[in-house]
Amino acid sequence: MSGEVFQQNLDDKKGSRPGGPFIIQMLFKEQVEMPKQEQILDTMKRHIGKVDCFCCDEKMAGVAALGHIAEFQDGKSPVQLFLMGCSSFEGKSFDAFLKSQMWDCQNDRDRIFEECQYQVMATDMLAGALAAQERADLDMDFTEALAELFPTCEAFYFQNSGKLFLAEDVRNNQISGYDRFIRFGVNVRFFNIEGTEDMLIDTVGMNTLYLPDLQYHFHDVDPNWIVNHAYNVASYILENNNPIQDGETVDGMVNGRMSSQIQWKCQYEEALIQPVREVIDIHMGNYASGGR
Repeated sequence: MSGEVFQQNLDDKKGSRPGGPFIIQMLFKEQVEMPKQEQILDTMKRHIGKVDCFCCDEKMAGVAALGHIAEFQDGKSPVQLFLMGCSSFEGKSFDAFLKSQMWDCQNDRDRIFEECQYQVMATDMLAGALAAQERADLDMDFTEALAELFPTCEAFYFQNSGKLFLAEDVRNNQISGYDRFIRFGVNVRFFNIEGTEDMLIDTVGMNTLYLPDLQYHFHDVDPNWIVNHAYNVASYILENNNPIQDGETVDGMVNGRMSSQIQWKCQYEEALIQPVREVIDIHMGNYASGGR
């Protein structure tokens, strides 16, 4: 765990807004060309289904996902997926706070930020109008298509969750279903509260799907147990379109395993750690900290 000290800053408005674009940065050691339109269409079709490429040059490629329709009061439109042309990348733009929570790539993180000088940005548009499960699947299908389209990609950085992965881990992913989004699109963060024995674990990324993030403020429990609990509850929320109401309970943990014998109360509130967002605060009974 990182020993660095960070300042709580709830005035910091950085971070994705609820339902905002799902943004991916693909990192490269050398410049890369935009794939040809035919290759983009073929790859996207195999991963996403029926698509149409409405623009493609060295600066940008745009694909309409014809099987995923965003409906609005004044009409409807297919969700759009965009690839930006290759541009320069500076790893030093990532501050220590963001780096401290990149748990999936700790051994390679500094090397990636030093060696990768180029990036290709990718994002969706209008996808916030989709149901959470449909969007989760679409964004992960898009991610898998990108991993195939850019074989020289060194790493994927998912802006919404703050997760960094080696590209080979994305290509070799064996997780299926909605848990793909939990794997790449949701980060479980860990903080020690300075001057106390308290710890805080929360999630980032669920609000991309208009779902609540999670928060645990606690003491005297192995934090690895709570990390696993958070991923399990996040998966449950996505799988069931968030059935948890304010004041209800979820299964707690006994000896590192979730157990119905212990119930932890859920309360909706504002996050304790930036970015500002709504979270489900899970009160861990005798292990809970704070004045809730």
